[in-house]
Amino acid sequence: MVLRQGLVERRNHGNHSGVTEFLVVGLSSVQEPHVSLFLMFLAIYLITIIGNLLIFTLITSDSRLHTPMYFFLANLSLVDIIFSSSTVPSLLTNVLGTKKTISFLGCFTQLYFFQYFMVVECYLLAVMAYDRYMAICHPLNYPVRMNRLVRIYLAAGCWISGLISSIVQVVSVSTLDFCGPNILDHFFCDVTPLFKLSCSDTTISEGLFMLVVVFAGMGPLLFILTTYVLIITAILKIRSTEGRRRTFSTCASHFIVVGLYYGSGIFSYIWPTTPYAKKNNLKVVAVLYTIVTPMLNPIIYSLRNREVKMALKKIISKVVMSQ
Repeated sequence: MVLRQGLVERRNHGNHSGVTEFLVVGLSSVQEPHVSLFLMFLAIYLITIIGNLLIFTLITSDSRLHTPMYFFLANLSLVDIIFSSSTVPSLLTNVLGTKKTISFLGCFTQLYFFQYFMVVECYLLAVMAYDRYMAICHPLNYPVRMNRLVRIYLAAGCWISGLISSIVQVVSVSTLDFCGPNILDHFFCDVTPLFKLSCSDTTISEGLFMLVVVFAGMGPLLFILTTYVLIITAILKIRSTEGRRRTFSTCASHFIVVGLYYGSGIFSYIWPTTPYAKKNNLKVVAVLYTIVTPMLNPIIYSLRNREVKMALKKIISKVVMSQ
């Protein structure tokens, strides 16, 4: 049974009327519950939460991991937990077909948290690239340049920057008029589908959105690419092959995470404008950077990182010995 247009509730705002709830299409326009999709996304979500909590616990409990790189990784794990939680629970409800609507306030609350933690992750990835740059290109100054106070300031700057940009974006979009229809062709409240539903001029809001994309998305990405050019240049100057391999391995995990996150994120916004791509593939790409990437981050860092694996073995041995 094809999803039918829901009842559009309205409220008066002067000469305008506004939608009070949105009908979320989700990943499919079919109303019947998708048990297989529910189980798959539930498994991904549980792996995301458990994996990132494990990384966070290992870093905070093992003194050998109290270094700048792992400090930022702990922040990234915390961000991924909340970032994933901003979309997956509502998606699980949607694919079961139990609730297809979201209130106006609920929609923009979800948009706020999604935008906030997406921006924080962008800045954190940039800070982590800077950390690797200092460690590889300026090893003698690294302990001073990345001392405890500096890394706290850098992490706090990431969280505050996300707060400011998300508030600006959400306030801008929420003040638009939504007169109907109220069908949101996505699986969560995102900026682009909300622009399509607005019955007022979105020029200013879209302009602010592009500013956020440039400064909070493309800015950190350009910084990351610049630092990696410098890092690779420094690595190539190392004479021994083993030395180059070991040095590059210290930033390989971060490079993979950046590629996954930015690759899928950018691709979702520059996807070809064909009707089929807009209606179907855009959602699939959005699944990658909102749901799959937060799950892969702890796996990538743990599988490729010797210190994390050693800390994990230490925890496991303690649990085994206590029983």
